Amino acid sequence: MDGEGATLSPRTRRSKLTPQRVAELFGSVLQLLREVGYDSLTMEAVATRTRCSKATLYRQWTGKPQLVAQALRHEKPVTFADIDTGSLRGDFTAVVDRLSTPRMERDSALLRGLLQAAHAHPDLLAALRELLVVPELTGLAEMLGHAVERGEVASDAPALPFVPHTLVGLLIARQLAEDTPADPAFVRDYIDAVVLPALDV
Repeated sequence: MDGEGATLSPRTRRSKLTPQRVAELFGSVLQLLREVGYDSLTMEAVATRTRCSKATLYRQWTGKPQLVAQALRHEKPVTFADIDTGSLRGDFTAVVDRLSTPRMERDSALLRGLLQAAHAHPDLLAALRELLVVPELTGLAEMLGHAVERGEVASDAPALPFVPHTLVGLLIARQLAEDTPADPAFVRDYIDAVVLPALDV
């Protein structure tokens, strides 16, 4: 099987990369991805840019899709699993407070390119779902579950199952409707005007 799209099963060998080195490598991967796009990104190019041998890369990651997905995961400014303020409104506020306009603009362009690439590369789509999307959905479900346990949100609220779709949609919809990426102010207003009222919060 081609190494660029290898299976997602984790490597069993112990990595020789330190956490600091891994963080530096992930940053270089995303920078290279912004420069050349997913199709032109190769493990050899990553090895050259990061001054890391291909053998070391393949000991740590099974292929390009997993490396890219884990780099995105590592560089995320905020994850839902990190948030627990004691109220759903406070949780969403904490999420938005960690966002920044320059970062969102930069990441929006990157994610649009990756979503396009995922249509042509099922292995990339699988890696993004396994390593990026599913963990975030799990964290969001836990955050919403806490709100239900506190009595803030009814367990049978009709909008509850659609919160993930709503949050993903707001990032895509503004770009399509207004030709501008979502920024923290837009996300905050959207949550206050759409998400929380739909949950009767």
